[in-house]
Amino acid sequence: MAEIRVRKVEQGQTKIRNVPIAVTPEGFWCCPSPNVFQKSLKTQNPLNKPKSPVPPSQNPVHKKQTSVTEKRPASAAPKAGIISDDKRGVSSDTPVVSASVPAERTPRSKVENVPRKVSIEFGEPGTSDLRVILLGKQGFTVKLNVHKNILVENSSYFANKISEQQPVFPCIEIDDCEDVEIYVETVGLMYCKEFKQRLIKQSVSRVLRIIKVAEQLGFKSCMQSCLEYLEAVPWVGEEEEEKVVSSVLRLQSEGIGVTPVLKRVSSDISKPHKDTFSHILELVLKSNEERGRREMKSIVLKLLRENNSLPSSSNSVDSYYEIIYGSCTSCLNSVLSLFKQAAEPEFSNNSSDCREPVVKQMVLEADNLSWMLEILTDRQAADEFAVMWARQQELASLHTKLPIVSRHHVSCITARLFVGIGRGELLPSKDTRNLLLQTWLQPLINDYSWLQHGCRSFDRKVVEEGIGRTILTLPLEEQQSILLSWLGSFLKSGDNCPNLQRAFEVWWRRTFVRPYAESGNTRQLDHLVTPKVTEH
Repeated sequence: MAEIRVRKVEQGQTKIRNVPIAVTPEGFWCCPSPNVFQKSLKTQNPLNKPKSPVPPSQNPVHKKQTSVTEKRPASAAPKAGIISDDKRGVSSDTPVVSASVPAERTPRSKVENVPRKVSIEFGEPGTSDLRVILLGKQGFTVKLNVHKNILVENSSYFANKISEQQPVFPCIEIDDCEDVEIYVETVGLMYCKEFKQRLIKQSVSRVLRIIKVAEQLGFKSCMQSCLEYLEAVPWVGEEEEEKVVSSVLRLQSEGIGVTPVLKRVSSDISKPHKDTFSHILELVLKSNEERGRREMKSIVLKLLRENNSLPSSSNSVDSYYEIIYGSCTSCLNSVLSLFKQAAEPEFSNNSSDCREPVVKQMVLEADNLSWMLEILTDRQAADEFAVMWARQQELASLHTKLPIVSRHHVSCITARLFVGIGRGELLPSKDTRNLLLQTWLQPLINDYSWLQHGCRSFDRKVVEEGIGRTILTLPLEEQQSILLSWLGSFLKSGDNCPNLQRAFEVWWRRTFVRPYAESGNTRQLDHLVTPKVTEH
């Protein structure tokens, strides 16, 4: 807060504007809205304009005695809620509001070109024993005729200043007041008995402004009431929440209770996140309600993407990945058990009522694995998943024994892994990449026709590019083995097989057009890199 000092107010340079201000029975001043201040400021601009000459017939004495109220435009006239002069009380517990006119005016001819301030005055000078003058940054002045005992009782800041100087009628002036409107309202709250009732209909942003001024004044009872308001009222949007939290955190050193407000955004439970995350994951994975499950999977994935890092501690990160991979292992074991059950010869002879729960659970577990793979891929932590999937030879061998309608969800997992490797989202070892192709490429080819026509989310071009790029990361001999095997399938199935022609072309050029090494001899590589210079 700016330094407070005692200084005489130059009335000759101040224009006092009467504005509609009401006073409650408790003495609360209803501060004028910002529009009133803005209207007051607009009156400054015409002051320097040339004035028409005064008609000779006008009585100058009568003009000098004309009140500001009479000169006021009709739009600024007091409303019905204003207390008139003859009804104003003089009790110190119920201050009233007035717009005082200076006793003496400098003749217009002498001050016409002098810059003047717009001034608003609160309180009754005749009953007050302290004047506080606020010089707002917007260019106007507010005068508060108040009572020392009220300010000393409620404000430690004013108590210290008043104890330092004891003139008969002190006039405390505050320069560069940032929020004059709220400053006046906060001082008015010192005259109220029930702060909470005065804050009920206020907005959160306005209460934050009040609590800031109350902090500057050391008005602790007001700060406490504002905190109780903030604890009870909803906060709308992240921006408002951040403003509330930052304002409340600033008050921790003031010795007032901020904990109830902060409990809305923080927990006293030590390390609750791991158990909470595990519980959320388990609820989603075990849900059988299609719509709720789909929406919650999308929400959790979105929230994890927004906060693209789990808790900063490496131990915490490891514990979260441990939870996810534990769930992946459980789902994989369940899928394998269900595949074994469905591959039994007598399973197909069972009634649909017996088969349907198994198939539905199979689809559910495969969907769970796809979702967790997406989470791990977003967090650059899916390499271990690729290892786990590449080692599922038993599951791959059972794949052909099941109807395609119930097994193709497993092929979606394979496709996503190839896309991730092709994009560089996961970096499994060469042996893992090779094993993944050897184990799962043919089952994917077998389901390819169904995936194209039966899965809305399946993007053929993206998957084909991912498979091709994964193949091209292997040594040339392994590229050849896999692509020649693919060629046989493609020539038989055509569009029902992944089109890996681009990868085939790259392999062809590497093999036949520009081999970079032959039998350990690197001369051809040098020939390609360094052009031959012919001497003449």
